[in-house]
Amino acid sequence: MIKKNVVINGVPQTLLVDGEVTLADVLRGQLHMTGTKIGCGKAQCGACSVIVDGKVIRSCVTKMKRLADDAEITTIEGVGTKEHLHPLQLAWMIHGAAQCGFCSPGFIVSAKQLLEENVNPTREDVRNWFQKHRNACRCTGYKPLIDAVMEAARLLRGEVTIEELWCKLPENGQIWGTEYIRPSALAKVTGTWDFGADAGLKMPSGTLQLKLVQAKVSHANILSIDTSEAEKMPGVVKVITHKDVVGKNRITGLITFPTNKGDGWERPILCDKKVFQFGDAIAIVAADTAAHAQAAVEKVKVELELLPAYMSAPAAMAEDAIEIHPGTPNIYFETQMVKGEDTAPLLKAADAFVEDDFYVGRQPHLPIEPDVGFAFFDEEDKLIIHSKSIAIHLHQAMIAPGIGYDADKTILVQNPAGGTFGYKFSPTIEALLGVAAVATRQPVYLEFDYYQQTTYTGKRSPFFMNVKFGATKEGKLTAMETDWSVDHGPYSEFGDLVTMRGSQFIGAGYSIPNIRGNGRTVCTNHAWGSAFRGYGSPQSEFASEVLMDELAEKLGMDPFELRYKNVYRPGDTTPSGCEPDVYSMVEIMDKLKPAYTKAQEWAKQPASATNKKRGIGMSIGVYGSGLDGPDSSAVNAELTANGVTIYTSWEDHGQGADMGSLATAHEALRPLGVKPENIKLVMNDMARTPNSGPAGGSRSQVLVGNATRVACELLVKGVTKTDGTFRTYAEMIAEKLPVYFEGNWTAPAKECDVTTGQGNPFAVYMYGAFLSQVEVDITTGKTEVVKMTMVADVGKIANKLVVDGQLYGGMVQGIGLALSEDFEDLKKHIDLIGCGLPYVKDVPDNIDLLYVETYRPHGPFGAAGSGELPLTSPHASIINAIYNACGVRITHLPARPEKVLAGLKAKN
Repeated sequence: MIKKNVVINGVPQTLLVDGEVTLADVLRGQLHMTGTKIGCGKAQCGACSVIVDGKVIRSCVTKMKRLADDAEITTIEGVGTKEHLHPLQLAWMIHGAAQCGFCSPGFIVSAKQLLEENVNPTREDVRNWFQKHRNACRCTGYKPLIDAVMEAARLLRGEVTIEELWCKLPENGQIWGTEYIRPSALAKVTGTWDFGADAGLKMPSGTLQLKLVQAKVSHANILSIDTSEAEKMPGVVKVITHKDVVGKNRITGLITFPTNKGDGWERPILCDKKVFQFGDAIAIVAADTAAHAQAAVEKVKVELELLPAYMSAPAAMAEDAIEIHPGTPNIYFETQMVKGEDTAPLLKAADAFVEDDFYVGRQPHLPIEPDVGFAFFDEEDKLIIHSKSIAIHLHQAMIAPGIGYDADKTILVQNPAGGTFGYKFSPTIEALLGVAAVATRQPVYLEFDYYQQTTYTGKRSPFFMNVKFGATKEGKLTAMETDWSVDHGPYSEFGDLVTMRGSQFIGAGYSIPNIRGNGRTVCTNHAWGSAFRGYGSPQSEFASEVLMDELAEKLGMDPFELRYKNVYRPGDTTPSGCEPDVYSMVEIMDKLKPAYTKAQEWAKQPASATNKKRGIGMSIGVYGSGLDGPDSSAVNAELTANGVTIYTSWEDHGQGADMGSLATAHEALRPLGVKPENIKLVMNDMARTPNSGPAGGSRSQVLVGNATRVACELLVKGVTKTDGTFRTYAEMIAEKLPVYFEGNWTAPAKECDVTTGQGNPFAVYMYGAFLSQVEVDITTGKTEVVKMTMVADVGKIANKLVVDGQLYGGMVQGIGLALSEDFEDLKKHIDLIGCGLPYVKDVPDNIDLLYVETYRPHGPFGAAGSGELPLTSPHASIINAIYNACGVRITHLPARPEKVLAGLKAKN
């Protein structure tokens, strides 16, 4: 132990600490100053940023022995409080810069020191600062963060007042469609929003710390598991293996289509007979401290018989490949596309024909907050599991049989969550926590480090695609043929559903009267496929959007004009054979045209250096709002003495569920004149909130929003007197009238037929177009995205700040998908940098958002979803721009510099 005299936020303190412990651990663990977050644990994300003696440092790697005596330390708690906000915290709220909010304290602390040194920075100064200090964000696309710092600088210089910047509501008090600040913003910018690890530090004494024994190979038979040495280690309470699981020890994948050849029960909670992928959980060590648990992990001995590892769909489809799950073929689901006439003669007779192969790979989600959760038994012996789940009711059904605890007594609660981007649509930590709690009958806590975050959780499912287009000489599409294989890893959950997305979205946005296609889901030994923003559309639309550019070149047409000629118009149908909910693609293209023309002129100008070439590219994007078919949601509303309480399971992974719930409820309650501050949100606790459905597929604003609207409309009707005036709460109670109202809504949709791909899967769609301007360094192959423009139709906008943030963030994830992000190499792709996370200087500051607001007949107050649309196809526009710049066509993502350079050399 060492003694350190330090000054923390102006208060002198004497600390007795282990010199090897990090400053972040002391702040959080000893002092319970949980505003400082720990994300990557490797100084790659900046969530742990604090100021020490006037310098921004990453406290997760700063050991206490390196800290100078009398060091002055500033944390987020010392920047500002709820009552006395720093201009940076105000600006963060005003610009919607706190989405999930996990990275916000680190950014704000970092920016505070910047403004201490330079109160009049340029935007490039701010970007350079965040790049230098490795402040990383996965939600915002960075632009709102730069906007916030620039605004805070203006406030500090006295050039603008808070009153001038604060959102001004219309005279009628309406918040729908405004820039009203999300309810959680204040807590997020002050570091008082308790994420899972923050709540974990406040668990009672006796809470067991859990650590995983993970597989280090991708496919093997388990011969034995020896826990005897580990059980003797200090502090160890129990080493849990499959033998301790009282349930089925399986997580059910809930098969969507009956033609699926699997049964959905192939994913073990703890591996018993086989290891199916690198990172699989084999055992859980429960101990008094995390350090003791981790030390015991190293003593668990697992004897394996190695099996062939099939690390891609083609490998698993080979004739000599063994069945990964004996009794179930590696190709376990197939679907067909049959629309219009037979395509073979049409393609043969087409004036223009193009064909190409495409691959979109295992994009990692890369949230800054790793997976975390805890579980305990309450006084009624109910098993309570807290996690980052974005599907609490769905996950109960998926894990309860495996845990072996009564489903009705298994309650899931979502903690405030640092972005998930879809990986939490699948259970990850939930079943592990449940099994450990049942086995020990004590409270348990499990926090992944970033290595576990990358190796254990799911990834985007790679698509191997072949697509063919036929067109007339005038450029009208006549036919399309598709073939796609989905590498879904070893576990089937939602694998058939994502495969169906190929039928729905290859060629989406265009009038294609005749389509034939075949798709299949393939079991492999690489990372299991989980939902990721866009869910099947980034793969599907990449293929058709790049092929559209190839067709334009074949026809000698401008890519914009070819698309304009073919986008949906009244009477056209989707690939699934149904009419779109609205026809706004022509208006979207018209709105993009001036930017496209300007970009063409920009591309003709000299690049920023003689070794660089400029290019532009575009793409269109379409996605559905909802899960396939008659998707449903439930929300309840209660009149109280203080206003109205909304009970909803609209899970929030940073996208703004609190704001969506508040805006929708407030709009529906406007006849009563209820103020926003008098609407209380009770969210995401199965003990209190009904089944609103999972927060995925951009379904929430439509499905949960409609259920919210229905509940509130029932409440308004319930309090309405015969003369049209409204009863008070006291009058309702006095008259013994109900004050609790249950809202339900089901989408008027029909699932697609697996034999034809035809159906009406979504009641509401989102539509957009992307334009990218790039410079390619022809000496290195490195691509810089200089500017991006997006035109979006997400229906009527519920909250402008939230929707802007969704679009910025999704587009920047598209840059990562296009150029850098991957999870293929199990030795290299294990952290944020290795996986290719874009930092602020990897993305443009110049991003334009343009809107077409088309009222959605089936959306609440005309709204559609928004989260998935920005990642449908921005990456295709970047790839098209690379080809426009230097003539290299990348069809296998990501387009890393070495790949572009190889293409340049081959061309030359």
